[in-house]
Amino acid sequence: MSPERPDRLTLLAFSTTILLGGANFVAVRFSNRELPPFWGASLRFAVASLLFFALVAALRLALPRRRALLGAVLYGTLTFGGTYALLYWGLVQVPAGLASLIMASGPLLTLLFAVAHRLEPFRLRGLLGALLALAGIGLMFAGPAQTNIPLLSLLAVLAGAACAAEASVLVKMLPGAHPITTNALGMASGALVLLAFSLLAGEARALPTEPDTWMALAYLVLLGSVGLFALFLFVIRRWTASATAYAFVLFPLVAVVLSALLEGEPVTLGLLAGGALVPAGVYLGALKTATLSHPKSRRESRSRR
Repeated sequence: MSPERPDRLTLLAFSTTILLGGANFVAVRFSNRELPPFWGASLRFAVASLLFFALVAALRLALPRRRALLGAVLYGTLTFGGTYALLYWGLVQVPAGLASLIMASGPLLTLLFAVAHRLEPFRLRGLLGALLALAGIGLMFAGPAQTNIPLLSLLAVLAGAACAAEASVLVKMLPGAHPITTNALGMASGALVLLAFSLLAGEARALPTEPDTWMALAYLVLLGSVGLFALFLFVIRRWTASATAYAFVLFPLVAVVLSALLEGEPVTLGLLAGGALVPAGVYLGALKTATLSHPKSRRESRSRR
């Protein structure tokens, strides 16, 4: 299977990650209403990690060793410890739809980090796409509905997108392991990082009491963690990191609709205009660059026949 042409199973898994990932933003907002952010994230990934370890035992999977073990721990520390510490904290103040649009810069950030790690060559088109995406994010920040949102919360979500992008590149650089064992170890290490943040922040740590919080937490553990990240690693092992990261561009399609329906989040002109510039910049900087190389590869393929 060519990494540029995923099969139907990979595309189905990719589509499912979009649905689950977009709904996660709204579910985290519901979780944050009762649970402190770091504690809520730690509780989520601790339980999800136990479920993954149960699958490891049931399927008799071997845990990774040496560099693969180091890769799983680093992946978990960045993805679940770093990204979700920033995202959960930012989502206390940032509406789910806006947060998902900021995270839509993920593919472009992934491409830029891939260049920094010398996995892909630098292209001027990538820089122009980055500037266009940043302009879109700035337009979203400047909207009247966003004036009461602390700038630090907005920057935390953007930093979370950068952390997730670096983790995606890291997965491609380190030895691969089974998605279930990688997530079991990764979520365990991430939960420990999040618990450390919770202790340092002096958060109250207790189980939820509200039915809505239990429902949000159950969704985040079962579908938003176990389901989503098993599918994510399945896709990224069968496709390119840059292509897989395009799920971030499509998350807002789900998050904005659910946020408007469940939270009454206003959909402003600035949000729509800025939200259009972000995927446009991502397309220019990453997707357009990739598609330009496809005709050549197709001609080479035909010439061999």
